[in-house]
Amino acid sequence: MTQNHDLYRTMLLIRRFEERALDEFSAGRLFGTTHAYIGQEADAAAIFQAASPDDIVWSNHRCHGHFLADGGDPYKLAAELMGKATGLVGGRGGSQHIHWRNFYSNGIQGGIVPVATGMALAQKVQKTGLIALVFIGDGTLGEGALYESLNIAALWGLPILFVIENNRYAQTTPIEKGVAGSIPARFEAFGIKTWEVDSSDVLEIRPRAAEALGHVRGNVLPGALILHTYRFAAHSKGDDPRDRAAIAKIRAEFDPLAIHAPRLSSAELAQAEAEVSTIIDDAFTRAFADPFPVLESKVSPGLGHVGAG
Repeated sequence: MTQNHDLYRTMLLIRRFEERALDEFSAGRLFGTTHAYIGQEADAAAIFQAASPDDIVWSNHRCHGHFLADGGDPYKLAAELMGKATGLVGGRGGSQHIHWRNFYSNGIQGGIVPVATGMALAQKVQKTGLIALVFIGDGTLGEGALYESLNIAALWGLPILFVIENNRYAQTTPIEKGVAGSIPARFEAFGIKTWEVDSSDVLEIRPRAAEALGHVRGNVLPGALILHTYRFAAHSKGDDPRDRAAIAKIRAEFDPLAIHAPRLSSAELAQAEAEVSTIIDDAFTRAFADPFPVLESKVSPGLGHVGAG
């Protein structure tokens, strides 16, 4: 298969998984919450086609797209969203807190950055040749822990790529009300080299991602990849106060799948749709039939009568 086909298939897999997850949530078959990656698929597809499969990845609350683009199993993810024993972490992590190989995610935005920075330090000390990637949003630019991490990463020359997916909203706060000044300047102030792309075209993002990853890996230095993107779905489930007509207009112009689709033949598009449809149906059907974890209550002998006279 061609690179174009692989990129499209990855984006389509993410899109169809997220659409199905939102449907399942509405039907009451998922637990906790879920934050869809719909609209941002080109970022993950481009980055993970250029990254090493062994690199350390720290994702955030909007982690499904990163996980799937990194080669994660849709079935294991679906099972985790349903709280099943067969899920990525036994059904205990839900949508935001997953782990697989060198992939980690957590819903605490600023909190994941120091951890990823520490893991980058470990790669440098152990001379593994691997790097760390940490995905944050525009809302995380207000967290102090981020800047402490940038300072350490620059001072110690750590192999970490800070990926900023600026989808222009921190939950419901538009970026113009939450972020002052220049985003690249925040990283450049620490001497960290930056790459910036304002596009939903996966073929525009991929070479810049490859350059950024190559810089971090080759020079053992931090870098920042700033991707200006759009989130089409609500922040979480249905909490979306944005104007629906404006979102529809943005989607019509910046949908990464629609931008990339004309580069494939009709046969390739049909094949990708059929393959992905089968994968998603199988993932959710199997996960729905799986058992829930068995919760055991272990009480030490005698504790049942504490306080009895």
